[in-house]
Amino acid sequence: MPRTSRHARDVAVVAFAQSDHLRRTDELSEVEMVMPVLHQVLAQTGLKAGEIGFTCSGSSDYLAGRAFSFTMTLDGVGAWPPISESHVEMDGAWALYEAWVKIQTGEADTALVYSYGKSSPGPVRDVLTRQLDPYYLAPLWPDSVALAALQAQALIDAGETDEAALAAIGARSRASAEANPHAQLSGSVPQGDYQVRPLRTGDCPPIGDGAAAVVLAAGDTARRLCARPAWITGIDHRIEAHSLGLRDLTDSPSTRLAAERAGVFDSPVDTAELHAPFSSQEVVLRKALGIGAGGAGGDAVAVNPSGGALAANPIMAAGLIRIGEAAARIHRGESDRAVAHATSGPCLQQNLVAVLEGDPA
Repeated sequence: MPRTSRHARDVAVVAFAQSDHLRRTDELSEVEMVMPVLHQVLAQTGLKAGEIGFTCSGSSDYLAGRAFSFTMTLDGVGAWPPISESHVEMDGAWALYEAWVKIQTGEADTALVYSYGKSSPGPVRDVLTRQLDPYYLAPLWPDSVALAALQAQALIDAGETDEAALAAIGARSRASAEANPHAQLSGSVPQGDYQVRPLRTGDCPPIGDGAAAVVLAAGDTARRLCARPAWITGIDHRIEAHSLGLRDLTDSPSTRLAAERAGVFDSPVDTAELHAPFSSQEVVLRKALGIGAGGAGGDAVAVNPSGGALAANPIMAAGLIRIGEAAARIHRGESDRAVAHATSGPCLQQNLVAVLEGDPA
């Protein structure tokens, strides 16, 4: 099937690199963690930092514990002579969206996108409560696992899953991660004790540190830099109500709408890299994307062949990694049309969906 784009300029992911994701990286600063990844991704294209038209990063000052922490990692990029640069206080998938828009406007032909997060220094479950509504929810300090457990229990009560099915998702994800040298967890990982019922340890993402980077390029530049570019034929992101009480936690209409606008349902996909930090969230995303239910490729879709966020979940980088992993499969010829998903906020509050396609053989 010929590749079709919904946008003015053809833009592709031409390179992807990521760190090994580890439980702790006490011996490394954020700059030292990011620099090898930046060198790797540029080396794949043969570009030098000064040849990149736009640079955009994604990270969180809450994790770093200081304001404007992202300015430190610019030392790893090389910001002199002056570069065109931006930053989003979001997962790197949203930094990729900004870079994609920049290329669409014609102001750049190439872009470097990177993101990183060190969750190990502090109690990340407490840190993430700061995402919540500051008047009603945040003062109660409900942590990310407790909120995900509410979502999981709602799914069980609605008859859409059960604890055995959730355990199977975790087992499949970590089995797939055996082929991923960067994964934090892989192989046979015990389901463990309840963290917050009905979620056990195996239903939850590991806490760890990591970084990722991609290079975007337009048109003929992409073809010159990569043997088989992963063309972004559609991309969109949507947000749901901030208040959890206004949402149906068993569904994700924002994911479905973003997928429609990105063109996911136009033809089948063969790969889906879903940013589902909890096993129960994969159930919600599959329903929204029609995966395993006769839509978007049905049961033939390889879901999280990298292991997904249950194998490695560096906060602020895990969504960008989903796009990078999907692109890498296209680069290797293992996929022709993939959907990549990223999320942010409690219980899948914000969702970004991208469709990536390779040129027909």
